[in-house]
Amino acid sequence: MTFIETVSEEKATGQLREMYDARVQDRGYVPNYLKALSLRPEVYQAWCGLEMSIRKNMRFRRYELVTIVAAANLECSY
Repeated sequence: MTFIETVSEEKATGQLREMYDARVQDRGYVPNYLKALSLRPEVYQAWCGLEMSIRKNMRFRRYELVTIVAAANLECSY
């Protein structure tokens, strides 16, 4: 994972527990980016708001293509 402190799935409580459970329910796991923001769940919520404001004005396919192109330009395989 990362070299930053995170809250494990076993130790998550309150709002973070709800966020972890929601991701497990819809994705089957807790993504690393959520774990990386586990000490600041309000930052994760803000990120989700930004992402949704971007996505709401474009079709999902276009959003996926933009994401792939951006990752390729950054040489990011993650």
